[in-house]
Amino acid sequence: MANITFIVDTGCMFSGISGLIDCFNIANQWHATNTGEWLEPLFTTRVLSRDGKAVKVGGGFQVMPDGGFHNFEKTDVVIVPPYLPNADLLPSNASPLLDWIVDRYEQGAMIASVCTGSFILAETGLLDGKLATTHWFFTKLFKRRYPKVLLEPDRVLTREKGLICSGSISAFYYLGLHLIESFGSSHLAAQCSKAFLVDPSKASQTSYAMFNVHKGHGDKEIMRAQELIESNFADAMKMEDLAGQIGISPRHFIRRFKKATDETPLRYLQQIRIERAKEYLETTSETVNEITQVIGYENSSSFRKLFKDATGLSPSEYRSRFTRGNGNMGRSF
Repeated sequence: MANITFIVDTGCMFSGISGLIDCFNIANQWHATNTGEWLEPLFTTRVLSRDGKAVKVGGGFQVMPDGGFHNFEKTDVVIVPPYLPNADLLPSNASPLLDWIVDRYEQGAMIASVCTGSFILAETGLLDGKLATTHWFFTKLFKRRYPKVLLEPDRVLTREKGLICSGSISAFYYLGLHLIESFGSSHLAAQCSKAFLVDPSKASQTSYAMFNVHKGHGDKEIMRAQELIESNFADAMKMEDLAGQIGISPRHFIRRFKKATDETPLRYLQQIRIERAKEYLETTSETVNEITQVIGYENSSSFRKLFKDATGLSPSEYRSRFTRGNGNMGRSF
């Protein structure tokens, strides 16, 4: 039997916790059906807060935990929830929680995080030099804050030395299946994946990621350059000419652009073009050759390669998966 301990704190996103509890309850049902062991479940779960009192989670409703985490020391797995996006992505006064997590890890427990809960796990220092993932939107912030962590943002799930990270809220399914296989069996995990309607072989964030345009850097000239790129992305654009338009030398422009946006100007242009291509693929029936021309590329083969490098999918695969509107979700043209 595996004991799973969930941490709940003010402002955390409870769906990752409640979803996983449902996953383990379903696993218990399948396990009992397979083995005939109805009296002893494979998984037991408990939800703990700092002081054992009710906690207001994201969405504004209250959750009554099973107790305070300082009153419980023995567990097989600790699961850290995600928090609503804010400046720090950490709960206030996190030190007691961080210390408790480190103590549980040193006593042999696995520690797992859901989505941005990886920031809390990284804050403990346990992830230094180890593999991790987080939600694709927060990749740059995570890398800046925790440069010692080996972040692999394309992955939905990472595990190294008893430390597990899942990449998004919905990735709790992959985390659940991983733990079901670890404490149960691959057969049980396969049964549960079918019950959840989750394909564990499709575990990548790449095709879901969107380009995160950063304009809060305060550099007016670079912001102007961004606007020029975004409004003229289909034109044949030379970075030297763009630098001249905003009155900066080309070398200084590239260095300043990179500092402000974390991207080179050319990479920024490519990202904007790929995002526009996604929109065309999702909302129109234009061919890939037509889209190639519209977004500023001349060679459709080169565009297809760039697109697959960026999304992990060919344009036709992307269209099939993400077509929107008119009841055509999932239909390919």
